[in-house]
Amino acid sequence: MIRPVTAPIKKSGGLVILKGSLAPEGCVIKVTGIERKGHTGPARVFDREEDAMDAVTHGKIGPGDQLVIRYEGPKGGPGMREMLGVTSAIVGAGLGDSVALLTDGRFSGATYQLHDRHVAPEAIDGGPIALVREGDPITIDIEKRTIDIAITAEEIAARQAVQGPELKYKSGVCLSAAIR
Repeated sequence: MIRPVTAPIKKSGGLVILKGSLAPEGCVIKVTGIERKGHTGPARVFDREEDAMDAVTHGKIGPGDQLVIRYEGPKGGPGMREMLGVTSAIVGAGLGDSVALLTDGRFSGATYQLHDRHVAPEAIDGGPIALVREGDPITIDIEKRTIDIAITAEEIAARQAVQGPELKYKSGVCLSAAIR
């Protein structure tokens, strides 16, 4: 069915962009099929997908938590690793309707819960996701298109003075050479 722009079936498409103190350059969230319009919860912070998966599968994540998986973006991963395993574990643990996940990595199109894809800038580039600490309150508001961390500007400045990890790889392989 083709409809005019002036009379859409829905107010927005299946993806929306959120911006705020946690994603000044934005992050993508898939809103198709989800009922929740937001989430506020304490950050549960992981610097690797594997550590987040371990926490979920060992019952260390509870209702209301906001998982943060960072250093998995295009540079930090490297290659923008996919977080589908963790999202599947969250749903399998019965937490799909009560836990949100935020990452500078990516999700597959199969993800259908409240999960933010590729927060920008990514942690390895000094994005605010690198500054999140365990327990920090994070609020996602789909209707307002915002994603924010509830810490003061002074605290953000103090945390920015701390250096993050080094890049895992300092060079890459030219794909065109590998295809020959």
